[in-house]
Amino acid sequence: MEFRVARHTNKLESLIAFYRDILNFEILGNFINHDTYDGVFLGRKGLNWHLEFTKSAVHAQHQFDEDDILVFYPKTNNDYNKILHNIEQGQIKIKESTNPYWNKNGIMIQDPDGFNVIISDLKIQ
Repeated sequence: MEFRVARHTNKLESLIAFYRDILNFEILGNFINHDTYDGVFLGRKGLNWHLEFTKSAVHAQHQFDEDDILVFYPKTNNDYNKILHNIEQGQIKIKESTNPYWNKNGIMIQDPDGFNVIISDLKIQ
């Protein structure tokens, strides 16, 4: 099974820059004016998941709370440290999570839409 998280946005260019330059994702594909939508697929080649962000003339209205998060587990310490470096260089503010587990096992930042993103230093086996 493959997995895609799709989200409409008013800030497509900012989201592309965030996920590409801060989290080191690759642009896997994109589309322009597909039934009035522009969009991009971001992730890593060879994995069975990716993120899709779209924009159109319809204004996105997000409703989420503090516990709605995307959690990413970098595969190596080098990957984790590179992301931390990018966060520092990009002057991205680290936030406190309402869930204390994430404050002990990662860091939380927000993407340009205000969605919470956890970068965990735990390794998934």
